[in-house]
Amino acid sequence: MESLSLENSLNNNINLQNEQKNFLDSTVGKVINTGLDIGLRYLLPDFIEDKIINIKNAILENGVKEGVRIAVDSAVDIGKSSLGIVTGNFENISQVQSVIKNGGILDTVSDLINKAVNKAVEKNKIPYSVGNVIKQGKNVILNNISKNIENEFEKELDSLEKISKYSNNWKQYYNEKDFEGMEREYKKIKEKIKEIIPLENTIKEARRIENLHTLIKNNGQDFNLSNEQLELVNILQ
Repeated sequence: MESLSLENSLNNNINLQNEQKNFLDSTVGKVINTGLDIGLRYLLPDFIEDKIINIKNAILENGVKEGVRIAVDSAVDIGKSSLGIVTGNFENISQVQSVIKNGGILDTVSDLINKAVNKAVEKNKIPYSVGNVIKQGKNVILNNISKNIENEFEKELDSLEKISKYSNNWKQYYNEKDFEGMEREYKKIKEKIKEIIPLENTIKEARRIENLHTLIKNNGQDFNLSNEQLELVNILQ
């Protein structure tokens, strides 16, 4: 049983690290996409929708998209080390914010935009004059990206607060042996946890609730679980 627990723990640790990186790749990528979109519309007010989309795609496809993934991975690895995160996993939002803000991602994006615009101009994907406008007004794009990152973290904090509230509600219903109330809060937790960055402490708590909830449900909603079943709840986190 001990080796099983260790194996599960190692697998969960690796999976969580991958989930965290993938989430940040996706989130930062989405933020940059939005920042580019808003910035280009401001810098090129006379351009029609299709042209803005083509220019944005040309910038993304000529190095920004791939460069962002590498930049995020590098920032995460360096940031976790500098913050002294022993487990290798983010435990709270402030740790993620520190990595994103101090990991040089915005500086990297600035360089990536320059290089991507130059490549796109060379390939005749973007006119030379438009490329100059974008590079000269790059700070408009970067400011939008920075603002969107802040907004994203505000949404994350709001979602985490809701998950904490739903978890406390679930525990209260559990103590009252009210399975209907537990089921209602459990569904809220499952739905909300899809939207947030996987944080170690949050994931552990959610897994414990999921395991215990499933055991009670499969036990015919009978709360009288054996010691072995209760031990299994913690082993399978």
